[in-house]
Amino acid sequence: MTSPINNSTSNVGAPAPSSTNSSLSGAESASDLQTTFLKLLVTQLQNQDPTNPMDSSQMTSQLAQISTVSGISTLNTSLTSLSAQLNASQQLQAGNLIGQGVLTAGNTLSVQAGTSSSGTATQYATPIGVQFPSAVSDATITISDANGNVVRTLDLGAQSAGVVPVAWDGNNSAGMPVANGNYTFKVTAVSGTASATANPLAYSTIIAVGANADGTTNLSLSNGQTTDLTAVAEII
Repeated sequence: MTSPINNSTSNVGAPAPSSTNSSLSGAESASDLQTTFLKLLVTQLQNQDPTNPMDSSQMTSQLAQISTVSGISTLNTSLTSLSAQLNASQQLQAGNLIGQGVLTAGNTLSVQAGTSSSGTATQYATPIGVQFPSAVSDATITISDANGNVVRTLDLGAQSAGVVPVAWDGNNSAGMPVANGNYTFKVTAVSGTASATANPLAYSTIIAVGANADGTTNLSLSNGQTTDLTAVAEII
């Protein structure tokens, strides 16, 4: 049996698109498609061969397809609206994070002199972290000064998958306080005898919340960087 749209023997003078789906262009809405289909259907009914009428089951099937296309179009509109509302809600909630410290992708830290609760001079280093996509048998952090000289090596040992915050006391390998300033660090990890992935995380604070072009939330950080909310590895 042939469909009511494609019955070339019984539909004199009626246009014959190949299928319902192929007649839908990017500029046409589901409503436009329904109107076009109904016009074609009426024309075919008017010009059908009385000795070879169109099959009613085929007509019903194509009407159902049109209804499905219309339903999908309505659903897409609803989902787009819901997505916009969720993005707006997320931005409002993210506003509460302003002033919070976060760990995001990076390999820098700073050291400043300070005084402990007992009154002795000490060094304060900004927190750092490491993100392990999978468990490792050993991991090491190497901290270097602005000239590339290694000042301290921290052995983290075996670690499970996830984010591991790390605190450095600001002392070098000899136990002496390092100079104030900016430092960099790198992470190496192994799983058995093979090297493993370990992503360094730097500390900063959130100073502003905004929106990307697609409506998702972005964060302005104290280190001058901008990052997506989803890129925050940990809030500390």
